[in-house]
Amino acid sequence: MQADDLILISVDDHLVEPPDMFKGRLPAKFDDVAPKVVRRDDGSDVWTFNGTVIPNVGLNAVAGRPKEEYGVEPTSFEEMRPGCFDIHERVKDMNAAGVLGSMCFPSFPGFAARLFAAAEDKELALSVVQAYNDWHIDEWCGTYPGRFIPMALPVLWDPELAAKEVRRVAAKGVHSLTFTENPATLGYPSFHDSHWDPLWKALVDTDTVMSIHLGSSGKLTLTAPDAPMDVLITLQPMNICQAAADLLWSRVIKDFPDIKIALSEGGTGWIPYFLERVDRTYDMHHLWTGQNFGGKLPSEVFREHFLTCFIEDPIGVATRNKIGIDNISWECDYPHSDSTWPYPGEELLKACDGVPDDEINKMTYENACRWYSFDPFQHRSKADSTVGALRAEAAGHDVSTRSFDQGRFEITHGGISLGEMTARATA
Repeated sequence: MQADDLILISVDDHLVEPPDMFKGRLPAKFDDVAPKVVRRDDGSDVWTFNGTVIPNVGLNAVAGRPKEEYGVEPTSFEEMRPGCFDIHERVKDMNAAGVLGSMCFPSFPGFAARLFAAAEDKELALSVVQAYNDWHIDEWCGTYPGRFIPMALPVLWDPELAAKEVRRVAAKGVHSLTFTENPATLGYPSFHDSHWDPLWKALVDTDTVMSIHLGSSGKLTLTAPDAPMDVLITLQPMNICQAAADLLWSRVIKDFPDIKIALSEGGTGWIPYFLERVDRTYDMHHLWTGQNFGGKLPSEVFREHFLTCFIEDPIGVATRNKIGIDNISWECDYPHSDSTWPYPGEELLKACDGVPDDEINKMTYENACRWYSFDPFQHRSKADSTVGALRAEAAGHDVSTRSFDQGRFEITHGGISLGEMTARATA
């Protein structure tokens, strides 16, 4: 397999919401309280809603920028590649990188839309969630059919309304719901509570995947407030590991045996040990804890319900058959700092030395299509969907690394503590 032969569908990318996204999508009575972009005196662009100010944190939109410009300082739209927020430029960036399909998580509302859920006026909150979903489905994804896996935000505060929204967007072709990795940390009942049963039933009925993005619990993995930022970055997969354990041992997958869960941006290298651990835990303890998987091992049940994803992850690729080759999908993570854009195919193949072509195809697009009920080949042939074919369409599109610095502040490289980062977190 050569890079030009790959077909790439990313199950974890991100978008920076454009300032006009709510225009004409909310009742007139909410005009004065709708989410808005405000330019601050320091030149940064921030979203405001419900008394909260949410900056566009620079580290979340660094595609195409040199690494020395990475940081957490608030940015303006001029300090990002237009592909972060402009759908036409996004598709150009996808073509130039050879990426056929993309599923894009939100930015300013938080991965589970906890910003909207916090509004006291629940009519406003619901209107904003639905307006966001319609914009994402109809405009962001709908402008280029077959290029994006549509995703919906949840109605966090009411499981009946959440279920109703899942069914509404499913009728528009949506089979992915972004959700929190731990509702308890957000002040809601846990995964173990029957509170969420209407939502789980709606997900199963509509064949919708619950896509749990790393960091969506609103709680970062901290060791000490004054620890360096590198500790947080290293420990990021631990949050998603906790979510996997919570859900695997929960009643959810027992009472809703067709539910599907994606562990988004969680990596895969940790999973073989995790599966060994849950099997041993079951063997040693299930007789007194009361766990019962109907004669199956927890690892078998995991493979029935969980999709995992990776960017490069050579260890995960090497142990792919211990994870489950049908349970792994590739991600690009554009425009975040971990992204391999604009040469994702070349970077991916470095981790896939010796992997058979049929297994590469499963990880790069077939599993994503199957799990998310996504068929891009209704719109273009497979021959026109390869990295090489897409790059040929984008000939001349500039993907060179360049400075986006506007000189608004002095770029320092002294780092940031976990406590400072927590104060700025919006996911």
